[in-house]
Amino acid sequence: MTNEMTTTVETAGSGTMPRLHDASVRGFASDNYSGVHPEVLAALAAANEGHQVSYGEDAYTARLQELMEAHFGPGIECFPVFNGTGANVLSLQSLLPRWGAVVCASTAHINMDENGAPERVGGMKLLQVHTPDGKLTPELIDREAWGWGDEHRAQPLAVSITQTTELGTCYTADEVRAIAAHVHAKGMKLHMDGARLANAAAHLGVPLRAFTRDAGVDILSFGGTKNGLLFGEVVVALNPDAAQGLLFLRKMNMQLASKMRFMSAQFIALLEGDLWLRSAAHANAMAARLRTAVEDIDGVEPTQKTESNGVFAVLPEGVADRLRESFRFYDWNEATREVRWMCSFDTSEEDVDAFVAAIRAELARHGSSPAAAQ
Repeated sequence: MTNEMTTTVETAGSGTMPRLHDASVRGFASDNYSGVHPEVLAALAAANEGHQVSYGEDAYTARLQELMEAHFGPGIECFPVFNGTGANVLSLQSLLPRWGAVVCASTAHINMDENGAPERVGGMKLLQVHTPDGKLTPELIDREAWGWGDEHRAQPLAVSITQTTELGTCYTADEVRAIAAHVHAKGMKLHMDGARLANAAAHLGVPLRAFTRDAGVDILSFGGTKNGLLFGEVVVALNPDAAQGLLFLRKMNMQLASKMRFMSAQFIALLEGDLWLRSAAHANAMAARLRTAVEDIDGVEPTQKTESNGVFAVLPEGVADRLRESFRFYDWNEATREVRWMCSFDTSEEDVDAFVAAIRAELARHGSSPAAAQ
């Protein structure tokens, strides 16, 4: 399926390195599959000369703090970490006492895709709520936001929302503001998993702070890996008074990088200009192109709004497995034959068109209507 090949690639200094994959192979499985944006690679190279103080006392991490304040306003605190799971666990731990619980959507990454890390490592209970589109509302939150003072129940003291959601949908600034006001009135705190935060800003057409700090979010997991970085996320305490012990919790959770300048340099490349927005807007546009194309194919049934860089659809029996012989992508719900197609900063129009052509051809070969082959 991957048509892997070995190619000799020139490297600086000591000769050559064999490329172990076919760089022409494209897929729609995850925005983690793409490589590193060239501007980010250049930033890493620029940060690589000479020595800098370790563990965050470097010029690059100081500059990152300035850039984050430019986007979110003064008085925030930034903590670069290795990955999204670490960012989420660290963020939620800082909001909660040991008896605290987190209300989240049943589809939330912290509930479905982090192998129990929030509960096993973070020591918190997740109270999941089923939603039709991955989005919480004040009414849905209230299904689990109860029982304060009951010693038999983990205390619901925080809410976690994902922007954009795991189903590709996007909260508006007003929706986030309504959630924040609702949970704060109950004495709870609000966390946002922003693994695809830039995609949300590109969709909404507003600054990052408009649907985060200005809308009442207390702490944010700011994603970079899915938007062209090699690795790294940033925990952003938008309301530092609500988040306790982040400096110590980061080390306890094994998320403190010794050579932090390389994490920070990547985010500088992302945030100093408009790379964060350019890359996210392009990924969104490619998903919109894919969605528009498959809507005209009999046998493909989109299941969610396409408001970021993902398309969700139901395919006829067996079609997904045959398509995966040429294009990698994941099942979202195997029981209902729902699949997920993700676009990245480097997805091209040609990639999308080739994939759409493959879908049409596969459906035409296996008894779909003539319209599918047109």
